[in-house]
Amino acid sequence: MAFIDYYKVLGVEKNASEEDIKKAYRKLARKNHPDLNPDNPEANKLFQQLNEANEVLSDPEKRKKYDKYGENWQHGEAYEQAQQQAGQRRSSGGGYGSTAGNDYGGFDFSGGDGGDFSDFFQSMFGGAGGRRQAAYRGQDLNAELHLNMRDVLESQKQTLTVNGKNIRLTIPAGIENGQTIKIAGHGGPGANGAPAGDLYITFSIADDPDFKRVGADLYRTIDINLYKAVLGGEITADTLTGKVKLKVAAGTQNGTKVKLKGKGMPVYKKDGVYGDLYLTYNIKIPTNLTDQQRKLFEELSQS
Repeated sequence: MAFIDYYKVLGVEKNASEEDIKKAYRKLARKNHPDLNPDNPEANKLFQQLNEANEVLSDPEKRKKYDKYGENWQHGEAYEQAQQQAGQRRSSGGGYGSTAGNDYGGFDFSGGDGGDFSDFFQSMFGGAGGRRQAAYRGQDLNAELHLNMRDVLESQKQTLTVNGKNIRLTIPAGIENGQTIKIAGHGGPGANGAPAGDLYITFSIADDPDFKRVGADLYRTIDINLYKAVLGGEITADTLTGKVKLKVAAGTQNGTKVKLKGKGMPVYKKDGVYGDLYLTYNIKIPTNLTDQQRKLFEELSQS
């Protein structure tokens, strides 16, 4: 596999902060999402690289190994484990043979009896005469799914492409911005029969221009004209699922709040349960009055 410079993929410097990496990833992920680029055959590959780069560089430990080992960063951890295992074998009586005449830069990784190669080199290069190979669990992967508030009004299925694989995902109704779900066994492949890692998907749900969400409840400010507020009447208000008619009491004051039960977001993992919608009335004062209208207001003010 060709080495991928994750810093170049995200367009950041090697000394970039965690916040810089997060911002760069979110910007590029939105721009290059395969769903937004259906005519670009490279979109899936690029989006996969963005997810891989973010998964590594946003994790301080993985980033440290990546900076230390470069293209061999994933195997660097395995090498460190092999060194620890070797040290344990030496402390329990094992030994190492001659360092001459081998292919590993003068270091001999065979045991004192000339038998096994270390687990690390067995798994990476194979060892003639070796009896076992180290098994390493696959790497966990992270991905971010961008949605809007209306996308999570009900459960739906969507196909994601991660590491070149299409994964059919059920998006739960009512899931909130920043929530993460785990899909077991869909991370990186394991080595030598070990299980695959897991895939963690974080939901990024954009704010709605009309509604503010707090948990499962929604908040919105709507305008009503002065005459309706003074005399009372009926108005039509928009909700996320359609329009509703409301009665306005005569003498309604600016800032009056109205609760519409069950007109909010679905409650996560509670079928049939919804939050509420809270409306705040903003009374619009008329401008550009005609002479007749002004005269009527003056008469009212003196009554």
